[in-house]
Amino acid sequence: MKLEELFIRRRSVRNYQGRAVSVEVIREIIKESTLAPNAGNEQPWKFIIVNDKETLKRISDESKKNLLARIAANPNDYAKKYEGMLQNEAYNVFYNAPCLVMILGFSHLKNLYIDCTLAASYFMMAATSRGLGTCWVNLGTVIRDPEMINELGIPDDCTIVAPIILGYPEKIPPIPKRKEPEILRIIGQ
Repeated sequence: MKLEELFIRRRSVRNYQGRAVSVEVIREIIKESTLAPNAGNEQPWKFIIVNDKETLKRISDESKKNLLARIAANPNDYAKKYEGMLQNEAYNVFYNAPCLVMILGFSHLKNLYIDCTLAASYFMMAATSRGLGTCWVNLGTVIRDPEMINELGIPDDCTIVAPIILGYPEKIPPIPKRKEPEILRIIGQ
């Protein structure tokens, strides 16, 4: 796949086929994602693979509960726009995808979000090159239950940066209309 085609085919996919993605393929994608640039070559990323639909549903329910509590405490929270969806018991923040890969790292690192975001970008491109769909679901970062944190193996000193769902897409969504790039200034030739 040419690079331009890869960019075009990388879409946020929210409808997946029922078939699972093999752990071997997920490991290959993760390995390629660790080729991403990162500050000081710290390579801060860690990965958790959730390939179990029941666990995914429980993580979704936990995230929804915590987001609704946050909205109740602060009605101006950015998540307010999702309140109706979050209140729907049938709504799954992971769109019933067959797999979730969480990219996380040590909370104290200055460049954690930048480095893990670069790895997430590489992850999504590597998945796309294999005909897989992905979607970064930020609503899936809000896990507070200590038992669930323990079950997922999230270290106390780590922060989830990028929860990315993964699977074989039902279809590739069209490219949303893009604005023209806003180049503020060109200095020199």
